[in-house]
Amino acid sequence: LMKIVFNIKEDDPRNPGVIADCTGDNAGDSVGPTADGFETYGVTGVALISFIVLAITNVDYQTELLTWIFTMRILMVITSVFSFYINRFLSQARYSKTDDLDFEVPLTNLVWITSIFSIIVTFLASYFLIGPGTLLGAVSENLWIILSIIISAGTLGAALIPEFTKIFTSPKSKHVNEVVRASKEGGASLNILSGFVAGNFSAFWQGMVFILLMSIAYIASNTGLENVIPAYPTIFAFGLVAFGFLGMGPVTIAVDSYGPVTDNAQSIYELSLIETKEGISEEIEKDFGFKPDFEKAKHYLEANDGAGNTFKATAKPVLIGTAVVGATTMIFSLILVIKNVLNIEPEQILNILNPWTILGFIAGGSVVYWFTGASTQAVTTGAYRAVEYIKKHINLDPNASLSASTENSKEVVKICTQYAQKGMINIFIAIFSFALAFAFISAPSGTGDAHSTAAASFFVSYLISIAIFGLFQAVFMANAGGAWDNAKKVVEVDLKEKGTDLHAATVVGDTVGDPFKDTSSVSLNPII
Repeated sequence: LMKIVFNIKEDDPRNPGVIADCTGDNAGDSVGPTADGFETYGVTGVALISFIVLAITNVDYQTELLTWIFTMRILMVITSVFSFYINRFLSQARYSKTDDLDFEVPLTNLVWITSIFSIIVTFLASYFLIGPGTLLGAVSENLWIILSIIISAGTLGAALIPEFTKIFTSPKSKHVNEVVRASKEGGASLNILSGFVAGNFSAFWQGMVFILLMSIAYIASNTGLENVIPAYPTIFAFGLVAFGFLGMGPVTIAVDSYGPVTDNAQSIYELSLIETKEGISEEIEKDFGFKPDFEKAKHYLEANDGAGNTFKATAKPVLIGTAVVGATTMIFSLILVIKNVLNIEPEQILNILNPWTILGFIAGGSVVYWFTGASTQAVTTGAYRAVEYIKKHINLDPNASLSASTENSKEVVKICTQYAQKGMINIFIAIFSFALAFAFISAPSGTGDAHSTAAASFFVSYLISIAIFGLFQAVFMANAGGAWDNAKKVVEVDLKEKGTDLHAATVVGDTVGDPFKDTSSVSLNPII
């Protein structure tokens, strides 16, 4: 916002808000998504374990499946670490002696190498754990192949979704360049509209990817999985798709956290004021043996930040999608609990002819949009207060210090933190209250007939609705934000038009995109 208000550069050391921006990059693009991944990791595991215990009556089958699941989890982490070292070796061999580097290529390679190794390990481990000669292998000789295909669909999805995300958010993509072209002619207004277009189309195509992956799981589950899991084998298969997504979890988090590293590296460079220090070129040449090229350094930092923006965007749909599929499995575990405790058949609960089902769907969609508004409002209020403070304390006098004071920078961080915490507490009290209130509405009246238990579908359809509405709202907001962010980066790096009207228009888009991609979209993960 300071770029707009005072027409200063993004990381101007005189701006007390720069340190808050660096802190926010760590929180919004690394710590937040990592927490989402960890939470989804737990939810999906609990959902699958619950489903196995509730849907399979044979304890020996339960034990073998649970052993298989936990072993696969351990192996997936090892595979991710192994893939990292393979990719590092290949990248160093290819790029160590070149001056021209596409920063997106090594990150893309890491994702695909991990995906391929994970799929190979999935089939090998499944063969030995639940293949021929095992208890489950005796029940269904193709079980190890069926489950491996289902998990591999998720693993493949964790590599495919980033590719589809890049179509809408990469600095090289047609959609991002369309945002730039629109900004040239129509300023900030067309910039915003073009970003909305990119976000909406991305939600459609990534929805198609989820349909493809879950269709593979559905088809595979109908080829013998019912021999082991007689109750709703397809739902277990959907949970395994999420499990496959999470097999790529360490790499997904790694490429996501790459973004704030590159962003903050650029900020640190500007804050250091290195170019203004007398005799610094000679000192660097003496200490490190090379003559610094500050223009090239800034170009590399900007280009690397663009790659970081793209891969920050790629991680979010993967995490959100995993949450949705994992939550769906958990919801069906809940349905089985309702069946066992209240003797209400699942077909009665999820009956579209039941008016309570429709009401639950509408309630879930409403809450998603309420949450989006509330989370964006928390950012808007915090930003307003931060700007209010910065305006009073920024000193742009040419004779003043070239850097903001530590105290002022700390105060901006404090303001942002306080408003973020207030927003979080208020929102989650409301979300928790919605869940409790709707659960009370859904409770059977106790008479035992079909009419008295019809309301049970309200709560279940409410949960499903939050997952579905939340998925598309989150993907739309994440990718629209990524498109706006990298449109600004194209103007700065490729067109070198900082300080122009075109740059100002893309800065407005990026300002809208930040709460879209870094607050509301990722926050929908724990809501789901």
